[in-house]
Amino acid sequence: MCGIVGIYLKSKKFEKSLGRMLSKMLISMESRGPDSAGFAIYNKNKNKIYKYSICLNEVSFEKFRKEIKKKIIFTKLDKNSDHIILKSTEKPSKIIPILESFKGISLVGYGKSIEIFKQVGKPSNVVKKFDLDNFSGTHAIGHTRMATESAITTDGSHPYSTGEDECLVHNGSLSNHNNLRRKLKKNGSKFNSDNDTEVAAGYISDSLKDRNLKQTLKKGLSDLGGFYTFIAGTHSGFAVLRDEIACKPAVIAETKDYVAISSEFQAMAHLPNVNNAKIFEPEPGIVYSWGR
Repeated sequence: MCGIVGIYLKSKKFEKSLGRMLSKMLISMESRGPDSAGFAIYNKNKNKIYKYSICLNEVSFEKFRKEIKKKIIFTKLDKNSDHIILKSTEKPSKIIPILESFKGISLVGYGKSIEIFKQVGKPSNVVKKFDLDNFSGTHAIGHTRMATESAITTDGSHPYSTGEDECLVHNGSLSNHNNLRRKLKKNGSKFNSDNDTEVAAGYISDSLKDRNLKQTLKKGLSDLGGFYTFIAGTHSGFAVLRDEIACKPAVIAETKDYVAISSEFQAMAHLPNVNNAKIFEPEPGIVYSWGR
């Protein structure tokens, strides 16, 4: 049992409040996932600079800054607790191999719009640790985890990002992830954990080479075995999918200003004007998407 949450803003009026809105949603899902938490925040891409989300793990910020200056040309390093957002005009094809070779850190996401933060511990502590209340943005996705099939580590936490400006959170379990992992590795995919959700994220990234997000998730109904509710994010918005049996809960609240999704309605009870929202459960096997 895990908790998933997401908000997509249709208007600009709540962009400065996005972090505060998501923060309360994540804390409300603590009972569903007390082991770790994480979130992805999307902002408008104004300056074409790539952002690399990095967890320092056991490396100090000063050591990382000193060593990375020798290898990468960057415009800025923004430190937030044990995470760093490295900003650079250098392309991912050049930066990612360097970061992957750097011992003691984890690259948890990259893109021109996305920033990802995740860590073990109670969601309320993770939210406070990264000061989520003060984030702004256009849309966001979050997750609270109850560990089942893999260890309680940062690498085992959601969201998973396996492509530029892409991320995935998941409630459920995949039955065929080991076979799918081997197949994706042959196609060039890389994985940093034993978590089944990372395999689903890799599947989505691989499929997006030839399809849009809605088509990719629809195809996943036949390729991904198990029980799941997904929220998949891109730079332009997000999409929601429950498997065709739909034993994993989800509820959506939609107003003229935003769309919110959560495993339980209680996580959305604080949202503006939610009492006048269109509230519904996503139908099994149907892809719902919102975006620019």
